[in-house]
Amino acid sequence: MGHPQPETADERRERYDTDEVYSLRERVAVLRWRRRLAVRRSVNHGYRVGVGIVGGLVVAVGLLTIPLPGPGWLTVIAGLFVLATEFTWAERLLEFTKRHVKRWTDWVTAKPVWVRLVLGLATAAFVYGILVVSLYVMGVPDWMPGWVPLWR
Repeated sequence: MGHPQPETADERRERYDTDEVYSLRERVAVLRWRRRLAVRRSVNHGYRVGVGIVGGLVVAVGLLTIPLPGPGWLTVIAGLFVLATEFTWAERLLEFTKRHVKRWTDWVTAKPVWVRLVLGLATAAFVYGILVVSLYVMGVPDWMPGWVPLWR
C-alpha cells in the first residue's frame, strides 16, 4: 500500500478556485469588518503589520517553549493560524504543517501498541530531561517542594 501522491500547486489552486473551498485568508477578507479596514490603505497596512507582529510573537514564544513541558508546538501552530489570516506564505506553511502532522499521526496509529508506548515513554523522558536541565540552569524557585531537585 503506497502513500498518496502529494497535491501539486496547480491541483491546489484548482481546488481553491472551486466554489466550495476558500482559503483562510479569503474567508477573513470577505467579513464586513475586514472589508471596512481594507478600504483605507493606511489602516489596512497598519492592520497587516499588527497581525504580522502579533502572529510573529506568538510563533516566537512557541518556538522558545517547544523543548519545555507544555503546548510549544500548539502555540507555534496558533501563531501560524494568526499569520495565515493575512499572509499567503503563512497559509502555505500552515498547510504544510497540517499535512505532516497528519502523516505522523497516521504513521503512529498504524504501529503496534508497544511502539506507541515506547514513543510515549521516550517523549516523556525527553520532556523530563529538559525540565531537569532547565531547573538546574535557571535555578529552582523557592516555592517548589524540597523533593523536586536533588541539588538544592
